[in-house]
Amino acid sequence: MTKIKSVCIIDDDPITVFGIKKMLSLLDLAEEIKTYVNGKEAIDDITDRVKKGQTIPEVIFLDINMPIMDGWQFLEKFIELNIPEKIRINIVTSSIDPYDRQQWERYSGTTHHLLEFKNKPIRKNDILEITKAA
Repeated sequence: MTKIKSVCIIDDDPITVFGIKKMLSLLDLAEEIKTYVNGKEAIDDITDRVKKGQTIPEVIFLDINMPIMDGWQFLEKFIELNIPEKIRINIVTSSIDPYDRQQWERYSGTTHHLLEFKNKPIRKNDILEITKAA
């Protein structure tokens, strides 16, 4: 399996971040793993990377409910960046609100990026499936 150059995890839950990082590391799937505690921190860094022509994440793990900028707000700004590459964005959430699934379906239809919806906790098989398709 080809190693992914860059993965980012956008989640304010340290346990989820730790678990995803640990699985990615144990499976040796990514050269770089960046973490952000909210969407604002992530979109600012990714926007800066795009402007500088630097590597942007090929795979993003995105929580929905976060302070400052939630996952949906991040996704809105990310899509506006007009990134030609197809990025795999994995919405990882503990939410059972039907609205969140509707939002995922709406965004899936408005972008060329590949959006997945997974409920927490993320398991090893989820990580393998997500990174294989990248």
